[in-house]
Amino acid sequence: MKPTIKTIGELKKAGYSYKSIKDEIRSNLIKNLQEGKNSFEGIHGYENSVIPELERALLSKHNINLLGLRGQAKTRMARLMTQLLDEYIPVIAGSEINDDPLKPLSLFAKNIIEEKGDDTPIEWMHRDERFFEKLATPDVTISDLIGDIDPIKAANMKLSYADERVLHFGMIPRANRCIFVINELPDLQARIQVALFNILEEGDIQIRGFKLRMPLDLQFVFTANPEDYTNRGSIVTPLKDRIGSQILTHYPEDIETAKTITQQEAGLQSDRNFDIHVPEIAKDLIEQIGFEARENEFIDHKSGISARMSITAFENLMSTAERRIILNKEKKGTIRFSDSMGVIPSITGKVELVYEGEEEGAEYVAEKLIGSAAKSLFPLYFPKIEKLSKEEDEDPYDNLIAWFFNQSEFELLDESSEKEYQEMLSKVGPLDELISKYQKNLKKEDHNFMKEFILWSLVEFKRLSKSRFSEGYAFKDQFSSYLTDFDE
Repeated sequence: MKPTIKTIGELKKAGYSYKSIKDEIRSNLIKNLQEGKNSFEGIHGYENSVIPELERALLSKHNINLLGLRGQAKTRMARLMTQLLDEYIPVIAGSEINDDPLKPLSLFAKNIIEEKGDDTPIEWMHRDERFFEKLATPDVTISDLIGDIDPIKAANMKLSYADERVLHFGMIPRANRCIFVINELPDLQARIQVALFNILEEGDIQIRGFKLRMPLDLQFVFTANPEDYTNRGSIVTPLKDRIGSQILTHYPEDIETAKTITQQEAGLQSDRNFDIHVPEIAKDLIEQIGFEARENEFIDHKSGISARMSITAFENLMSTAERRIILNKEKKGTIRFSDSMGVIPSITGKVELVYEGEEEGAEYVAEKLIGSAAKSLFPLYFPKIEKLSKEEDEDPYDNLIAWFFNQSEFELLDESSEKEYQEMLSKVGPLDELISKYQKNLKKEDHNFMKEFILWSLVEFKRLSKSRFSEGYAFKDQFSSYLTDFDE
């Protein structure tokens, strides 16, 4: 509830005392730790790495640099830090820089207190308003961040440029008593970085010759890419020296954590009137694509593979199934493996390709990632496929390969109805045999996805071949094309 105190006099009577933002964060964090409360709800995979380091830095009242690749929740963690602030703080009414009633900094605040004393009006600022964020780009100026002389203000008030009242404060002074995040710190010009470390160390603000001793009360959080941050010349060394703690972030280390993040963040449509079943293996596949991308030779690993890729890929996967259900005038359906082709637009826009990848093309690379993901997951469900099986060993896939050898072709259509899709897959009897033998506990509603998963995986292991036609995919024996050519 918002406090009702309106003047400095009432505030003093209530026993209010000044507390810096870093003291606020520290005391509220200590309270959360004592109560066993998670201060960073919704952040997964950092429980034993990043979050303990971040909490130690906040307890030390440090300015922080979060060093990591894109999509590693750096800014999200900074935003969650607002929950460690007091719910409301008093500020002098009309102050541009959120002056504390008992510790004013600006000339405006000092003058109004001198004039009105204990009758000076105050306002209350909610913690959600105490977050400022700026993306560092080469065109960011000192005026943007620190401030400048305002000639219009000087003219209207008939003041000399030598008068402090003509100053227009930039984002940093206006963020006094707030959390201030600067993303991609190395992109700031060197002279602005110098101005920053002067604020961090001395509290000095220099605007067009004015040198103001203004000890701003700020919690700085910087973010940077490791490659840019370590490059010589990207960061002014004195600034690096004045950042209390540097914390390395990372991508999810296992599929389960990655799935938790995706399911939490995916923006699924609330007005969806269709029941879409998503097999667990389909969720694993989406996350495995990201893991494959971080190792793929066609992708520039230095730029990182954002967690947003998996999130948007899952959204597209659902929409691919939704579109098919709508076209078939059905009310429910199940995700199919071939629906994963619908996530390609989510991949191509989120990977930076090296030269060889550019030559192959983004769509080719995306499809290869999907195939690689299937290949990596396959041994978790079925016996490993050897490149050359020994004659004396029984190959569990012989019956399936023989079935395709005796068929001219097997087609799966993209927009087939659920009934048609099931009927097509039920024709391939050896698929049921494999599932009943190696996946006895598989849910019935997951059978069709698993059948198609086997086919796509066998293509990746060079045991079957696959081709695309306008309405779907055709699967056949790997050597049937050679035999056809021979007969001709």
